[in-house]
Amino acid sequence: MKRLCLLMSVAMLLWPSSAASVAQSAPSVLEAIRAEGMERSQVMQHLAYLTDVIGPRLTGSPSLKRANEWTRDTMAKWGLAARLEPWGPFGRGWSLVRYSAQLVAPNIAPVVSYPKAWTTSTSGPVTADVIFVDAETDADLEKYRGLLRGKIVLMSKPRDLGADFGGMASRLSAEQLARLAAAPDPASVPPRPLIDADGRPSAEMMALLRAAGRDLRILRFAASEGAAVVAENSPRGSGGTLMVSPAIVLPDPAPVAPGQPRPASTPWSKSAESRIPVQITIATEDYNRLVRLSQLGVQARMTVDVATQFHDEDAMAYNTIAEIPGTDAARAPELVMLGAHLDSWHSGGGATDNAAGSAVVMEAVRILTAIGVKPRRTIRVALWTGEEQGLLGSKAYAAAHFGELRNNPAAAPDVNGQRRELVKGADYEKLSAYFNLDNGTGKIRGVYLQGNVAVRPIFGEWLQPFANLDATTLSLSSVAGTDHLAFDQIGLPGFQFIQDPIEYETRTHHTNQDTLDRIQADDLKQAATIMATFIYQAAMRDGKLPRKPAASAR
Repeated sequence: MKRLCLLMSVAMLLWPSSAASVAQSAPSVLEAIRAEGMERSQVMQHLAYLTDVIGPRLTGSPSLKRANEWTRDTMAKWGLAARLEPWGPFGRGWSLVRYSAQLVAPNIAPVVSYPKAWTTSTSGPVTADVIFVDAETDADLEKYRGLLRGKIVLMSKPRDLGADFGGMASRLSAEQLARLAAAPDPASVPPRPLIDADGRPSAEMMALLRAAGRDLRILRFAASEGAAVVAENSPRGSGGTLMVSPAIVLPDPAPVAPGQPRPASTPWSKSAESRIPVQITIATEDYNRLVRLSQLGVQARMTVDVATQFHDEDAMAYNTIAEIPGTDAARAPELVMLGAHLDSWHSGGGATDNAAGSAVVMEAVRILTAIGVKPRRTIRVALWTGEEQGLLGSKAYAAAHFGELRNNPAAAPDVNGQRRELVKGADYEKLSAYFNLDNGTGKIRGVYLQGNVAVRPIFGEWLQPFANLDATTLSLSSVAGTDHLAFDQIGLPGFQFIQDPIEYETRTHHTNQDTLDRIQADDLKQAATIMATFIYQAAMRDGKLPRKPAASAR
């Protein structure tokens, strides 16, 4: 430690902007990364600005554009070459101007609720009867005909909550980590089909289809009857936590001419606005109470005021891209990438999903610039947008720079029965690896290898110094749902770190409780330090990281 302190002290004196320049020998740099990341972290400052100052960052919204510009400008101040790279067009932005909801009869009470993204507005405050529509079929709906005009309609079933005896927060146990470490190569495990052997939807798929069909049926009927507001029960959460999703777009009733495309069904399409009724989500405790009042024969009344704004100024969306240039003439054109998604849903500050990942990624490159790293390969940061709408930003970036899978009837079918071929982009052979963080506030416990057996010994060596920080697990498992898939699906090394869940699925994921208060600061310091180390090691090794066999690109 004395040698490290001396090294850092001398380096601080030599670096002109309070950053420290270190010798490029691996032990010295790795020690300096750990000292900078664990003792002088700025990760919570990045996170606080994204969540408390900028706030929710829905794709296409002015807030997300502000986050793009702030992250670009901040990393530029650290000396990175930073820019905004457009992708799209995405479509319309949306933001909330004003919202309130309260019960006014049989007594007065606020109602914990939130408008769904891209919903339209009421014509000022609406005070109306609340009607619970309990209908499984079109025939069931007929008893409500003529009763819903101007009303506030409850379209979901009540949801049993029960008591939380176990607590919401958790860390991965030794047993859970052992199971992850022993997971087989995903290529050897047949995927669980949503279609059974006879070509029929599986039971899981049927349950999803029934629920979606019921909600759509009631929403369409309520809208046709002139309901003022349609409310759904939060599909997850308790204790006032509610999970909010995008508004449902009603199908266009007009027939489509042969050969013509159907009108867009995404709520961010301008053509969809006329088919989006006013929709809100209510926390389960309040929603269940409204249903019980209906079942008791007591007429509830609510006042709801929804004012929203669509933004048509710029149909494009933007990823924030920044670079630390490589210094080795032979290796500088090659890339090591790290990233997280910057966009969020709109009811909370988007702290654990995914300002935490974005702040860690920013902190990782701040650490490297602060200690004066001179990487052999170029290090490229990407803060993605459109992730919540289907990994749109990362997929567009991967297609533009690295390659994409295109339909080809002559190609062999993949595991999903699709016939596609990989069309490589100009930079396909330049990428060494992409590292992603997007599972909340929990510390890094290891890496999902996505079936890439060849990187196991490399990552195992890189994790050795972090055994005392609980990061030791390497799992061959493939995980889905976030931006590393844009790389993995085209055969490039793309990895997501294993993280402790904390309260991710139980409280914060896509909910109004996704706030800075739910963040574990020490976990993010650890995560940024490990990510900086991985990026540095990948940028400095002689060869690029090994890839899976080409046949695995799908």
